[in-house]
Amino acid sequence: MTTALRLIQRIKGREARIGVVGLGYAGLPLALRFAECGFAVSGFDVDGEKVTAINAGQSPIHGIADGRVAAARIEAHEEFAAAHECDAILICVPTPVGPHKEPILEPVRQTLASLAPHLRPGQAIALESTTYPGTTEEFVLPALAKAGLRVGKDAFALYSPEREDPGNPDGTFGKVPKLVAGATPECLEVGLALYGAATPHLVPMSSLAAAELTKLYENVFRAVNIGLVNELKRISHALDIDVHEVIDAAQTKPFGFMPFRPGPGLGGHCIPVDPYYLAWKARELGVPSDFVELAGRVNDAMPRYVIGRLRDALDVRGVALRGARVLLLGLAYKPGVPDTRESPAIEIFRLLEERQARVAYHDPLVPRFPATRRLHGQAPDLESQPLTPALLEAQDAVLIVTPQPGIDFAMVREHAPLVVDTRGVYRDAAVRVSGADALQLEMRGDFPSAAIPAYHRVIQA
Repeated sequence: MTTALRLIQRIKGREARIGVVGLGYAGLPLALRFAECGFAVSGFDVDGEKVTAINAGQSPIHGIADGRVAAARIEAHEEFAAAHECDAILICVPTPVGPHKEPILEPVRQTLASLAPHLRPGQAIALESTTYPGTTEEFVLPALAKAGLRVGKDAFALYSPEREDPGNPDGTFGKVPKLVAGATPECLEVGLALYGAATPHLVPMSSLAAAELTKLYENVFRAVNIGLVNELKRISHALDIDVHEVIDAAQTKPFGFMPFRPGPGLGGHCIPVDPYYLAWKARELGVPSDFVELAGRVNDAMPRYVIGRLRDALDVRGVALRGARVLLLGLAYKPGVPDTRESPAIEIFRLLEERQARVAYHDPLVPRFPATRRLHGQAPDLESQPLTPALLEAQDAVLIVTPQPGIDFAMVREHAPLVVDTRGVYRDAAVRVSGADALQLEMRGDFPSAAIPAYHRVIQA
């Protein structure tokens, strides 16, 4: 019997032990799903607090219940010695970009180096991190060869990208179709058996690179369309047209259209990053990627555009941005999660600080301002402020960045002297005028005024 067939038999008999490296938003749901399907699971993470929490049956990830972690009985480790016991090792580590938008694959490199002493015949190694085409061949295959393992004979190399949507219970492993690619036909056979044991929704791919490019394309598709609608928003503001009305109307077309919504910029672990992985690989190949890079520039520019809209709105009221009291609503990159990775709110905060505004924030899911790459790893000494009428009335402007569940937007509208809305929360009530037009209205006594309804103090951005 071949090594591949023996491993497949162990998987089918639920005798295989599954190892997951990186127990974050992608890795922990993966580990839990395999545990719930009857497998023994070992988890590995460099974050000691996360490891301690999981071993104590507590969830370190928002949206995953403690009871689910406790029931799974995952054995979590900071060191990699236990990887020798694993029949399959699934790598779910971050793949960020650097200051010049270059891929940073050091987490993948370090993971494989840490695993190297513990690799053995009969193991499957799957990379799940989002990356450029060719990464699995460049990193995983040489690591196996260095360990004396023949790919497709002694060990099996896979690429199966995560497709997690944090905060969405239907956007997780087991409910979303799973792409699976192998370095050889034997590797693919092992990969289909492995992932098929935990989800019925499999999409076999012809090659590792095709699966890597598919994952990039999924996220670049969103980034490009968000860039388009963000540009449309800027044009709509100049035309005094409600961009959300335009999107709603276009959405009535039953074919050839998919709605995307504008915002203050991109955030999260994939959408702001993945286009640059594709653009970097395209440059290496000498192929233009103008469309992808343009969308990245449009989205990256949105925080500055928001600051410009805020400045214009304050100018109309005779308030300078320097020294202005500005309350940010929402630090996370999207509603319903505490995740601030690449959040546009962080860049907006940085720009406001640079302009010497006095900034506070409220986010019910982010109690303390985090240390981030955008702020050079530093964490401002700020905590989420309780949202009260007094806090709102003390501000010169309230800037809606992320409409988190639980925020009382009716109270915000009633008590804030000025609301700059980047998400269309008050789209039916917002004043859609440029700074110059608003100034003319104020000179006529029409806008703004304490005597008129509060919704006249809402500006779209």
